[in-house]
Amino acid sequence: MDKKIDKIKEEIKCYHMKTYDDLETFRIKFLGKKKGVLTILFQELKKISLHKRKIFGKIINDLKKEVQKKIFNYKNDITNEKIIKYDPTIPGKSIKIGSIHPLSIIQNRMIDIFIKIGFTYVDGTEIEDDWHNFTALNIPIYHPSRDMQDTFFLQKNPDILLRTHTSSVQIRYMKKHRPPFRVLSIGKVYRNETISSHSNFMFHQAEGFYIDKKVSFSDLKQTIHYLITSFFGKARIRFRPSYFPFTEPSAEVDIYYNSGWLEIMGCGMIDPKVLKNVDIDSEIYSGFAFGLGIERLSLIIYNIKDIRMYFDNDVRFLRQFKSEF
Repeated sequence: MDKKIDKIKEEIKCYHMKTYDDLETFRIKFLGKKKGVLTILFQELKKISLHKRKIFGKIINDLKKEVQKKIFNYKNDITNEKIIKYDPTIPGKSIKIGSIHPLSIIQNRMIDIFIKIGFTYVDGTEIEDDWHNFTALNIPIYHPSRDMQDTFFLQKNPDILLRTHTSSVQIRYMKKHRPPFRVLSIGKVYRNETISSHSNFMFHQAEGFYIDKKVSFSDLKQTIHYLITSFFGKARIRFRPSYFPFTEPSAEVDIYYNSGWLEIMGCGMIDPKVLKNVDIDSEIYSGFAFGLGIERLSLIIYNIKDIRMYFDNDVRFLRQFKSEF
């Protein structure tokens, strides 16, 4: 063991390090928990007599302290050398500043608009069951309105699907809370639309609803007017009678844009059957709901010509946008 220790002493003394990687290699070689040179020596002490064990044990401990001291000194030397070599006159690395996606800008703006008038923003799951997505919204199994939405089903019996609208959030919220409440929800919805202004399978929808005593269509019109003027300033708006299974009466909302009327959203008074499905008394409470696509709104505001540009991940397109609101 004497010769082995002398050889290790010489190796420790002559070992040179220039980088942090060299330091780590040196540490592992001599102090590693499993195969470190000094670790193995400590294990071999068990095989010699007690008298020799005390002598060599002290020697190995001294070697360990020497290794630790060398690591400490070299670490300081390497650090100081790096500091000395640093030239503060060298230009730093430029940091590229990102931009917010136009859909995120519109979404954040919409949340801000509705929070100002007492709405609460809530999120919801994108994977839904049939009851929350259809049946509770007065769209039973054989209802013809289901043909309006080509649905992505993940499972049958029970039916599990990708939600086709954010109205499912409305059902889940009303089941857990009692009126009055004003709620806004925004998120992805999924429909298989091969001929559509959407992205063929997914778009972002905003859903808002308000339930209280004596809520009227007049309240709905005032809220829609507030939303549109918040985005566009003074604008011509019209309401057209329409049909949705979960609202009655229902309306489409158009704005006058580029010398013509453009449909922008749907809305209506929540059907009493929907309130009944979530155990809200329609004799006491009434409410309205509205829904619109974020992509459509962003197209108009930013004058984007092709909706597919949202999903191309072209950095040149995304760099154009800043949160102006």
